[in-house]
Amino acid sequence: MDIRKIGNTSLAVTEFGFGGAAIGGLYRECTREAAMETLQAAWDAGLRYFDTAPFYGFGLSERRTGDFLRDKPREDYVLSTKVGRLLRPVPEDQVPDYSYVNPLPFTVDYDYSYDGIMRSFEFSYARLGLNRIDILYVHDIGAYTHGAEKNAVYLRQLLDSGMRALEELKASGAISAYGLGVNEVDVCLDVIARSPIDCILLAGRYSLLDRSAEGGLLDACRKQNISLVIGGVFNSGILATGPVPGANFDYGPASDDVLTRVRAMQDIAKANAIPLAAAAIQFPLREPVVANVLIGTAKPSSLTRNIELLSVKVPDAAYAASEPFTIR
Repeated sequence: MDIRKIGNTSLAVTEFGFGGAAIGGLYRECTREAAMETLQAAWDAGLRYFDTAPFYGFGLSERRTGDFLRDKPREDYVLSTKVGRLLRPVPEDQVPDYSYVNPLPFTVDYDYSYDGIMRSFEFSYARLGLNRIDILYVHDIGAYTHGAEKNAVYLRQLLDSGMRALEELKASGAISAYGLGVNEVDVCLDVIARSPIDCILLAGRYSLLDRSAEGGLLDACRKQNISLVIGGVFNSGILATGPVPGANFDYGPASDDVLTRVRAMQDIAKANAIPLAAAAIQFPLREPVVANVLIGTAKPSSLTRNIELLSVKVPDAAYAASEPFTIR
């Protein structure tokens, strides 16, 4: 599998990587056995970049990812996790519902400060059981998660002290790169205008359907040599399932407008004799500033099916014909 560099760092990642939300039980239970089998399928397919987070299953994804990688040669893979949330133990009946099924018995507190980021980093070491983390992403900063008023407070916390923690960790060699792990474009532009970063894990905003990152963010990343890692390439599923009843977009039911757009894209894919999902999974890597596309699943069969889509030749004409139906 081809590799691409992360920003101005010495890190290089495989063009496709493994996203760890599903093995933390996102939307449906994932047993430890299923998690290990899926991670092994990813490794066997050549994926060597693994992304996880404390939030995924409230520590469950980090534990499973670390257990899987522990006996792998350390120089053979790149590992990222996230900061911005601290886990706090609570009784089982007080575990919040963030769509994780059977998570570990914790709740989450947002903390983007210097101390909060340093504590989160140390806690991730313990959950992973590993002695090196390559990339740290600031998780879910932005109005999309917090609303404008709260985010103003959190963003100030990050810019006033949190970024200093990340800079110190990189300067010391504890990590090799840092950036943002978010679902929106605006906060990326806010942060990179004020502080240098290496990479952005952007979910759902640079896809075949949603091109929100085009223009301002892509231009800024090109100018500053900031790499993009793309998550949510199927936009919560609709680009994999097509516009079927109950299809999801952006973590909820797809609107009539979105269904109409995807129906047109599906017709284009059929006219070119390709699966719509193949066009979707390959689309982001057409942009050189994109270093990686994450594949997130908790089923080996789904992982294998997605990998098979990479061998489908998608003609440029199919992408050009889909342009009028995109969201910007």
